[in-house]
Amino acid sequence: MVQSTAGNPLLAEAPAEEASVGASAGVASSFVGRPRQRARGLAHGLVEDLGDKIRSQSLRPGDKLPTESAIMQAYGVSRTVVREALSKLQAAGLVETLHGVGTFVLQPRTGGVFRLDPGEIAASVDVLAVLELRISLETESAGLAASRRTDEQLVAMRQALDDFERNVVVAGDTVGPDFRFHLQIAESTGNPYFADIMRHLGTTLIPRTRISAIRTHEGGAPYLSRVNREHEEIYAAIARRDPESARAAMRIHLTNSRERLRMAQEAAQQKAKADASTGADAAAPSAGGASSP
Repeated sequence: MVQSTAGNPLLAEAPAEEASVGASAGVASSFVGRPRQRARGLAHGLVEDLGDKIRSQSLRPGDKLPTESAIMQAYGVSRTVVREALSKLQAAGLVETLHGVGTFVLQPRTGGVFRLDPGEIAASVDVLAVLELRISLETESAGLAASRRTDEQLVAMRQALDDFERNVVVAGDTVGPDFRFHLQIAESTGNPYFADIMRHLGTTLIPRTRISAIRTHEGGAPYLSRVNREHEEIYAAIARRDPESARAAMRIHLTNSRERLRMAQEAAQQKAKADASTGADAAAPSAGGASSP
């Protein structure tokens, strides 16, 4: 691994203009990716490599990652693979993307994302399906809201976010303000069908109303603070009437929610298999003992 004089791994073979972007953000220019892979898990390999760099402090909290194009060149992967990997890193709480600014390394957290009890796997499958619907629906909703919202509607969004933030501090209800924010965006499209669908789904479209692990493990602060930062990105884009940024910010927010839940679901499935295996192993000797003379 080639290291810069600052100790951070960066894109040695990236184009000069992209390397200079990283350097200007305090990150030197020698980020070398793994050799090109042909396996299906390109995004998984990229997540592992970048995750290892973050956890080992080769990439430090506050460092700005290179551009998507620079990472594509260093690792020999497509833009789709890079975006999928960054989404997974965001879901794991290792990086944070500020649309139009860049992706920054966060302080690694002990314990990772919320844990899902194996008994909630069925509920999580349904919540994932709703999130997939929301990504399609609300991404366009945010773009239209940025073009069509009124000042009064923007004030209503701001009030919902202020209530959300205030309730995070006092451990109060955040589901209501969360839903109000998303519903207000739908209403701001000027197309009544967007709001009708949101009202039909109701607060059940908020994952933490269906998954108790989100409430019990992360309780409020870490998880809800991340949600709030993502909401603020959406609000800022709508406030400045920037449809493309609003779409991107909404997609990041909902994709992060989906990936956080998917990771917890996979961990719960592995735990269920391990528990079943342990139970079978423990039962075998006792069964043998009972049949002994």
